[in-house]
Amino acid sequence: MQPNTVDLPKIYDEAQDFMPLLGTDYIELYVSNSKQAAHYYKTAFGFQDLAYSGLETGVKDRESYVLMQDKIRIVLTSPLKSGTEIGEHIEKHGDGVKVVALWVPDATHAYNEAVKRGAKHYMSPTVEEDENGKVTRSGIYTYGETVHIFVERSEYKGIFLPGYKAWQSTYHPTDVGLQYVDHMVGNVELGEMMTWCNFYRDVLGFAQIVSFDDKDISTEYTALMSKVMSNGNGRIKFPINEPADGKKKSQIEEYLDFYEGPGVQHIAVATDDIITTVRDLISRGVEFLRVPDTYYDAVLDRVGKIDEDLAPLRELGILVDRDDEGYLLQIFTRPIEPRPTMFFEIIQRKGATSFGKGNFQALFEAIEREQEIRGTL
Repeated sequence: MQPNTVDLPKIYDEAQDFMPLLGTDYIELYVSNSKQAAHYYKTAFGFQDLAYSGLETGVKDRESYVLMQDKIRIVLTSPLKSGTEIGEHIEKHGDGVKVVALWVPDATHAYNEAVKRGAKHYMSPTVEEDENGKVTRSGIYTYGETVHIFVERSEYKGIFLPGYKAWQSTYHPTDVGLQYVDHMVGNVELGEMMTWCNFYRDVLGFAQIVSFDDKDISTEYTALMSKVMSNGNGRIKFPINEPADGKKKSQIEEYLDFYEGPGVQHIAVATDDIITTVRDLISRGVEFLRVPDTYYDAVLDRVGKIDEDLAPLRELGILVDRDDEGYLLQIFTRPIEPRPTMFFEIIQRKGATSFGKGNFQALFEAIEREQEIRGTL
């Protein structure tokens, strides 16, 4: 499911892949209208039909559409009745990520190891079967009400999971060149960042590969702190953010207020041609954050020579940063939900393994300007 990872920095060696984790299997969002959300993700982000589960497949309490683009699978799930756990989740948090599913060779072993190391139970190892074989899944809680489901699918040949059928609509917009999930960022409460970094280290065997504090990411009014946790093969990376003390409400506090608790702040998806991808996304109505045009006056002095012409990067608002391994290009959408919570990052790595530290100040100021417009700063 994930591309090969090569030439990782030595710090990745600190991770212990005792499960191991092979990659991101799927991301499931609880949404108020899965049918309309599926249309949006197809139209705006270029996802393709894959699978469906609902009344037509014998499921009576929910409806799910599965979309795919290259190695990215997203599941959009809505309740079919009132009083359900899914509906209560949406009522409290709005649309958002419920499940970050991790692909493993042995879901029972992964669950037993995680629980033994202190994880909170969500789903006991369960074998699901149909005519295409069997899948074993298990699950644990992470921050807030977000869960990790371990998926073992080596003996399954079906379209997605047992209980799903192939979904083929008559509407097939082209993809936009998104390839795989690069990382997913979680927002947690003040003082809880280290709790969850320790969780990923102790329970899942991750290593801390990057750290940012309020000296790196702050303005006159607000600040945040962040640490990036990764598994040993570098395919699964989870930055964890918490707010830092400031004069006004930071973007992390705004998220926590409107999501009503910790959760997934953004999903970073990779492309190998960010200029073409972003042009396509903009033409489909996706809105991006913009930094001041003066950012580009000095960017090449900071990052050095790059392969791309600066003009289209300036035109589209794409940011550039460099580390010891190379450079990266990145851009962030505005929130895609009514609440100012979840958004997407589009990223292209040209050797860099970092997360755009040199862009954080400009980005943070851009988000703060959006907060001021919303009246939530």
